[in-house]
Amino acid sequence: MEKHKPSLPPVSAGFAEMIASYGAEELHGLVEALDTPASVAVRFNRRKHLSMPAPAPGGGRVEWCERGVRLPVRPVFTMDPMLHQGCYYVQDPSSMYFYSLVGAVGQMARGGEPVAYLDACAAPGGKTTAAIDALPEGSAVVANEFDPRRAGALRENLSKWGYPLVTVTQGDTGRFATFGPVFDIISADVPCSGEGMMRKDADARSQWSRELVERCAALQRTIVANLWPALRAGGYLIYSTCTFNREEDEDNVRWIAETLGGECVDTSLLPPAPGVAGAIVSGVSALRFMPHRMDGEGLFVAVIRKPDSACAEAPAKLRNSRKEKSRGCKPGGAKAGVNGPDVGGWIDYPAEIRLGTSPEGVVTATFLTPLLPAELQPRLIVGRAKGRDMIPSQQLALSMALKRGAFAETEVDRKTAVSYLRRESVELPDGTPRGVVLLTYLGRPLGFVKNLGARANNLYPQEWRILTGSGADELPELPFVDETIGGKGNKE
Repeated sequence: MEKHKPSLPPVSAGFAEMIASYGAEELHGLVEALDTPASVAVRFNRRKHLSMPAPAPGGGRVEWCERGVRLPVRPVFTMDPMLHQGCYYVQDPSSMYFYSLVGAVGQMARGGEPVAYLDACAAPGGKTTAAIDALPEGSAVVANEFDPRRAGALRENLSKWGYPLVTVTQGDTGRFATFGPVFDIISADVPCSGEGMMRKDADARSQWSRELVERCAALQRTIVANLWPALRAGGYLIYSTCTFNREEDEDNVRWIAETLGGECVDTSLLPPAPGVAGAIVSGVSALRFMPHRMDGEGLFVAVIRKPDSACAEAPAKLRNSRKEKSRGCKPGGAKAGVNGPDVGGWIDYPAEIRLGTSPEGVVTATFLTPLLPAELQPRLIVGRAKGRDMIPSQQLALSMALKRGAFAETEVDRKTAVSYLRRESVELPDGTPRGVVLLTYLGRPLGFVKNLGARANNLYPQEWRILTGSGADELPELPFVDETIGGKGNKE
């Protein structure tokens, strides 16, 4: 296997002319670099992967992300159970800068105390998971996506990552202004013309035009204007794009400062990033990740502080939610039936928790945090009633709030794990108890089955099942080794 280098159309002459017109030394060599292979890297979940694997020969650490590892090849990630367990996320090295950046901004915002964090344009979830790992324990994260199709992928990825204090929303960013100045940090990785994807995406090349740049720049200003009232005084906006043009980058940062009153944070106060360039416009402080200067794709990022107000702002308070009442949620212990389990015993997490059951039999656990209003409180789907049984959810299986020991557990090998993820039937070892069983792989939760004795019902979500790949009997070798579970690797 080689680094990913798809067949791509030529870079637009209009794009090359635009970059040349800026006359910025930092941009020299950019257009030529877009025809080189894209980089491959993964970032490991700090809660599910307690120690880092050794980089494979030809790989190495990502300079600005202690949890990131560069890979010399692109394996078939889909066939690795650790990916589906949320142990790591496949992410471009440039985007991994959010791990160190959000950690630093969190210190600026609250001095290391838990924060309220909004990722306003979050799908598919790479930067959100980086932020989750960077923020102090107890921080509350809201991840929003406008596109309903992409919101589904966001929910899946964040469920796999497993941090309980996450709320996924879908809709226009304008709704967040109705909550008032709630958030300590807002990240706006705004929709853009996608120039930073030109090294690996044919559509990014073929769809580019000056008109697209202008439309995106206007949309980005609308999104930021929507979000600004939701940022508390003294809070921080992280503005980012995957473009190279100044209209969507420096010009919009200047607009935020001049129109909304934001204060640009000097890049000297941000975590260092070797090889990364600065802004190409004077008076703007920002970072530019570009493939001709470092091993990564295009990323522009600036941090903007909302000035302190004259009056102190009250923290967010828990409020009764009419929306919750309309869904028929009710507090108290939730059981599947007369002889059903007390699902509260399935959860172990240091937060006040309220259980609720919908008329359809869906049990949710709400993690009560004073950092967010009631409408945005994090909720975990615990299980669903099926007849007189309560079937635990896959979201629970992968959550760090799962109480280990609440279910019988059976360790499986990689071949069996992949069969399970393809939603095929799996054979359980002799002596496996009947009923709901938690399968584990390398000691970590994989998902649930219901053991009936002669067979086991696979409870993995139909919509999450593996649809591609070479099959469980043709498992590709992976270019990193898991050393955290008894010295065992993730190669059979």
